[in-house]
Amino acid sequence: MTVIAPARPSGRSAVRDPLLDNAKFLAIVLVVSGHLVEDLRDVPAAHALYFFVYLFHMPLFIVVSGYLSRNFTFSPGKARKLISGLAVPYVIFEVAYSLPRFFLYGKLEISLLDPYYLTWFLMSLFLWRLSTPVWQQLRHPLVIAVGLCLLSGTSALPDELSMNRTLGLLPFYVLGLMLTPEHLDLLRGRRARIAGGAVLAAALAAAFAVHTLVPTEWIRWRHSNHQIGVDDLTGTLIRLALLAAGALLVAAFLAVAPSRRTWFTGLGGATMYAYLLHGFAVKVAERFHDVLVNPLGVTAMAVLGIVLAALLCTSPVRRAFRWAVEPDVSWAFTRLRRPGKREPAAPAQ
Repeated sequence: MTVIAPARPSGRSAVRDPLLDNAKFLAIVLVVSGHLVEDLRDVPAAHALYFFVYLFHMPLFIVVSGYLSRNFTFSPGKARKLISGLAVPYVIFEVAYSLPRFFLYGKLEISLLDPYYLTWFLMSLFLWRLSTPVWQQLRHPLVIAVGLCLLSGTSALPDELSMNRTLGLLPFYVLGLMLTPEHLDLLRGRRARIAGGAVLAAALAAAFAVHTLVPTEWIRWRHSNHQIGVDDLTGTLIRLALLAAGALLVAAFLAVAPSRRTWFTGLGGATMYAYLLHGFAVKVAERFHDVLVNPLGVTAMAVLGIVLAALLCTSPVRRAFRWAVEPDVSWAFTRLRRPGKREPAAPAQ
């Protein structure tokens, strides 16, 4: 089997790894379908599937984001991409998702420090990426990240900067930073694919067995132990279990994802479009809750999620919304100097 290595620094171009793009597309399908089904969890099967998907779908995106951030530095070019790719879209969509509340309920609340709805991921990823050079200097970064995650559960952290999720899900980002192409190669074989499928099937069965016994807030990473209703020892053990389960399911999902190019590989490079735009469709679907809260409605929303995720990653949508998701803000920056180019000498006095 021919293995295409993940993108590595080069002087000219970089080769994208189909495995990662395939996994990202399949994961965004789960995200979109999960959000469309979220309001229909009165249907037992919907609640179980929601619980299963939320165990690993965002951890997967975060691990991949960490892996692709391994070469992040504080160089001017990387800093500008951080601002144009995360900070500016965060402001745009923070405002955009606040407007429906104003038109429907006459309530306009915009707080750039307190992410609303889907924008928490942009805020957290911005902070994680900023911290990348620090983690790469530590001897045991994953141990420290897990420790911060567990400690964050013992305090009621403020909503600003999405602190609960930023610290709670931090280990997945650091795990991605620690991965190498050789680690991904271990997941491409036939045995890994069979084992991954078995793990996912077992996790799905377990989700149907325990979904009514575990508070949903655990898989959302939004609150402290005491806010969920447990003491710190119990909460710490639960968080450790969720971290372990999330990492195992991420590995299993990557193992079953196709490692060759498929019809949706190209769409996997545009998952941020689907992530940021699908929330508007979810808000519309919520208006039809009473009609959809049944097995047929759940099925319809799950199928709609697949179609919608694919549609939002297509070229026409990307062209139409590039101004918001990938805005060109080069006008806001000074011109970068070419390496080795000297500043002109000051005129003699």
